[in-house]
Amino acid sequence: AVCSMGNSTSRLYSVLAKTLSSGAVSQHQDCLEQLESAQLDPLDPKDLLEECQIVLQKRPPRFQRNFVSLKKNIASNHRPIRVMQWNILAQALGEGKDNFVQCPMEALKWEERKCLILEEILAYKPDILCLQEVDHYFDTFEPLLSRLGYQCTFFPKPWSPCLDVECNNGPDGCAMFFLKERFELINSANIRLTAMKLKTNQVAIAQTLKCHETGRLFCIAVTHLKARTGWERFRSAQGCDLLQNLKNITQGAKIPLIVCGDFNAEPTEEVYREFSNSSLNLNSAYKLLSPDGQSEPPYTTWKIRPSGECRHTLDYIWYSQHALNVNSALGLLTEEQIGPNRLPSFNYPSDHLSLVCDFSFNQDPDRLL
Repeated sequence: AVCSMGNSTSRLYSVLAKTLSSGAVSQHQDCLEQLESAQLDPLDPKDLLEECQIVLQKRPPRFQRNFVSLKKNIASNHRPIRVMQWNILAQALGEGKDNFVQCPMEALKWEERKCLILEEILAYKPDILCLQEVDHYFDTFEPLLSRLGYQCTFFPKPWSPCLDVECNNGPDGCAMFFLKERFELINSANIRLTAMKLKTNQVAIAQTLKCHETGRLFCIAVTHLKARTGWERFRSAQGCDLLQNLKNITQGAKIPLIVCGDFNAEPTEEVYREFSNSSLNLNSAYKLLSPDGQSEPPYTTWKIRPSGECRHTLDYIWYSQHALNVNSALGLLTEEQIGPNRLPSFNYPSDHLSLVCDFSFNQDPDRLL
């Protein structure tokens, strides 16, 4: 394959074209090496969005979702920090393991699904992006998002189920991206979660960042806990381990904290209660969309498997409720928008909905977290 090294538009097209292949990472290596200098060039998000829209021109348009303002007389002189949480659905699992019986295989083609994922990210322009089930980090997300100004970190699962799928693209894992123009990395920890003192297949990334505008420190973490019914106690143990790690990193809650994740747990589960009742004083941001501010959304994932319809609330953005304010949150898709065949679909690339919140620091830094 020849990688064009002409003007910035042709280089962009080349990068996008090269990331469209669903082959193994090794197949991309030659091209990635040739593109190394091109990747250092900044990428205009409008150009990338345009390229994605060309690829997606035969698909239905993106769903319209609106931000809901949650401000309660919050006076802030600083730009909010936009955080996006999303389980993007590993390509190998979508095509090879997950059995979305109402989703045509054509809708899962990486060439187009990748562009739907990028389109969603570009639409909401997060300052910090937390992803799960990333199995195209090295050939897609890192090369493109680094050129959009993000610092990128990836921590794969030790025994990723993607590796069981023929023609996989390597292991899936958690990934975190933050805009270097807004934040400075102070500390980064890759955490392999334990349960009953045993190392597990689930991971987390926790990074302490310094906000350039305010000078304030905060910690952002991303995780993906063990899936499936029957593993509730296991998830609970993983949650306890993650909380202990985060207590150490935030010096017992001296540093404000945001935790994004697919917890694979409904709000009725023990791990949810552990986070709610933690000494870190965490609240779940999406509860604030409910009329009483106390109820989680009815669903964050909705799919149809051979066993039937699966509609669950599993994804959360937790935050230090005394140190941070939630200015707004992105509304979820309605049942009508999702449609009778549920997710994923030609309209939407994952079986999980993205969650997006705008945060601001409490103006009194000495107030208890």
